[in-house]
Amino acid sequence: MVRFISILLLAALLWLAWALAVPVAPPAPQTLLFPPGSSSRAIAAELEHAGVLHSGFAFQLLHLAMPKKKLKAGEYRFARPASGIEVFERIARGDIVQHVVVVPEGFNIFDIAAAIEASGLGKKEDFIDEAMHDTALVHGIDPQAASLEGYLFPDTYQFSRTMSMHDMAAAMVRQFEKQTQPLGLRDAHRLITLASIVEKETAASEERPEIASVYLNRMEHRMPLAADPTVVYAAMLIGSYRGAIYQSDLQSASPYNTYRVVGLPPGPIASPGLASIQAAMNPARTNYLFFVAAGDGSGHHRFSANFEQHERNVIAYRHAQKTH
Repeated sequence: MVRFISILLLAALLWLAWALAVPVAPPAPQTLLFPPGSSSRAIAAELEHAGVLHSGFAFQLLHLAMPKKKLKAGEYRFARPASGIEVFERIARGDIVQHVVVVPEGFNIFDIAAAIEASGLGKKEDFIDEAMHDTALVHGIDPQAASLEGYLFPDTYQFSRTMSMHDMAAAMVRQFEKQTQPLGLRDAHRLITLASIVEKETAASEERPEIASVYLNRMEHRMPLAADPTVVYAAMLIGSYRGAIYQSDLQSASPYNTYRVVGLPPGPIASPGLASIQAAMNPARTNYLFFVAAGDGSGHHRFSANFEQHERNVIAYRHAQKTH
């Protein structure tokens, strides 16, 4: 009997060594998502079903033997052969898949939502809903904010599939706070609104202070800003943007239609970068009231203080367009 028990114990140990120490090659790369609260039994069963483990039961025994190591929720990818011990260690340290979301300067909440969906992190409609309504995230920055627009800082982020839309939006707001804290923002609502328009008007960082000065001069003269990006944003808010500005857009009663409304729109229209924020804080001292693209492919603009010079610049722009 003792010999029989010894043989059984040896067989069990050999089986356990095989189950946990011998690498398993998944039949194909496997991506598994373990939601928060998943039990070790559920995790083990899914790993075995996916062909990542020889035995889910052996995996559970290993977890019982190492109770201080908690299995962490998240998304895991298994593409190469690995032993049960290696798989256990990966999940215990939380070696989860991170999805990269790139938010360039000038992206608005619709662009960011599309980037999040493209990264496999959820539906864009869900992020838009979060960004439109969770203003508590920015109450300390801008009590007037009607959405998170303008405060989702442009950067490269790494998010996991266990993060909620709130978590992702909050990470972008925290990055905004971190990056702008040294600037000592005052009247953030007005400043970020202006900076967002500057951001959308030019990609040339060095001329952003001039762009800011044009809009501030227009406001001082009680002139409409006539900023095309705000008209585009107005159309995007109601889902009617068609890739270009039409006469109906220019006649829109939207408060974001700065061809009809004097002064700044109700809030930001995109996420400005630091250069645009600094330009809004420290605009150039000019008498410019107009600007038009140079049309030479440089991304720069021609500025003017009166309409007559502006008309000549427009003619120069059209000529440049024909020759490029």
